[in-house]
Amino acid sequence: MAPRAAPPRFGPLQLALAAAGTAAAALDVCADGWVAAEYARGGQPGWAALALGLLAAASVATQACSWLWLCSDPPALRPGVPPWLLAALHLLQLGFLFRCLHALKVGWKVCWAKAEEEEEQSRMAFLSHDISMLRLFETFLENTPQLTLLLYVILRTNKAEPSQGLGICTAFLCVTWSLLDYHQSLRSFLQDKYELSLGSSIVYFLWNLFLICPRILVVALFALLWPYGVAVHFLLVWLAMFLWVSLQGTDFMESPGPEQLYRAMVAVILYFSWFNVAQGRTLYRSIIYHGFILVDSTLLALSWLWCRSPSDEHSYLVPVVTAALPCYLLGLALRVTYYKWLHPNVQAQQEGGYDEVDTNVRSSGLEFLSLSVPDLMNRRMRWLAQTQFPIPWPAGQRFLNGAAAVESAV
Repeated sequence: MAPRAAPPRFGPLQLALAAAGTAAAALDVCADGWVAAEYARGGQPGWAALALGLLAAASVATQACSWLWLCSDPPALRPGVPPWLLAALHLLQLGFLFRCLHALKVGWKVCWAKAEEEEEQSRMAFLSHDISMLRLFETFLENTPQLTLLLYVILRTNKAEPSQGLGICTAFLCVTWSLLDYHQSLRSFLQDKYELSLGSSIVYFLWNLFLICPRILVVALFALLWPYGVAVHFLLVWLAMFLWVSLQGTDFMESPGPEQLYRAMVAVILYFSWFNVAQGRTLYRSIIYHGFILVDSTLLALSWLWCRSPSDEHSYLVPVVTAALPCYLLGLALRVTYYKWLHPNVQAQQEGGYDEVDTNVRSSGLEFLSLSVPDLMNRRMRWLAQTQFPIPWPAGQRFLNGAAAVESAV
């Protein structure tokens, strides 16, 4: 891991990855529509309606965030199209796709039109940060519930088509990849710091995968016994997570109303995976969260083991359920391994300075990127970066003073 003395520049590789992400998002929506159509043709209109409802709910929430962000952004950062057209695209649920295509257009200009000025690079970074966050929202609001429904249908019918198996694998990969992409996007706000190495990225990817897989499995198994009970369970856990997020005092959106939408979306993420939303030491919050999810998931698994019929055709799942707990514990062990030995902190500490993530270590070397064009700083993602990478004193005071000056200037 080598330190970087300047913000990473957007190049052909990043453009290719952005194009692949856009294509994957479009194909994912098409695949979900195709699966819903298959449910309807197979005589299961309820499953079809549920699949379409999950897709619609996730899309509406994501488009609402996208539109609210556009309304609060400086005029120079908005796409060069009439406001009524932007509003129409979001009403038609095409706002996120338009954002991705607009970012590809700007990225192409940056890469191939010799537009390497700092302003263009900063504009591309601004767009990429928003897309990363919206993709994370869309993934957890749509992919994880759809994945749970798909696994439930396979277990209920006791058969799996090749397309369903492929869909499960790709969905798991998309969920964990979106978390890794989000984390890397936040790290791009740090100046003169260490990037994630390939090994660190792989371990980060794996511990999220091993923590999410058991969670989705036990929820799907619980749904086999009580299809309507899982809706009650989700509502209760979501409400507890929403209250927990609210008590932490988030300040992500521009006004109180949209902030409630953000907290509601984060509560859905927390139903499936850890997501930090507040500054300060996260060790104790993480222990509380993982302890709660571990107990809740264990109770769901025990409910299925206790209430299933001895002659149940799903007896082959008993070893799978038994392995879910070790899988979750392995994910926790990989997370500890990541933060103790593979995190960029470790390399930086060995060379005399480091930032902090999920720690409470003080260092005067932590600096956030400052731009010569203040309007191009993505304040939303900057706030999340401050949450993930707490700023120690006095470096934090310098950054906050600079941020206050930028806010007053804008």
